[in-house]
Amino acid sequence: MPKLKTNRGAAKRFTKTAGGKFKRSQAYRNHILTKKSTKRKRQLRESLLVDPADQAAVRRLLPYS
Repeated sequence: MPKLKTNRGAAKRFTKTAGGKFKRSQAYRNHILTKKSTKRKRQLRESLLVDPADQAAVRRLLPYS
């Protein structure tokens, strides 16, 4: 059986936690930051877990994580 390829875009965006879930960063924090409040930008820094509905798709993109 040939080796599977890791999706490099997904590898840069998701990291696996010790419990087997995937961690991700939040969107809307790259540009047009002047109109966003300091509180909103600070809260967007926190990472979240990938939704359970999307876990299987991420697992498929990262076969060796």
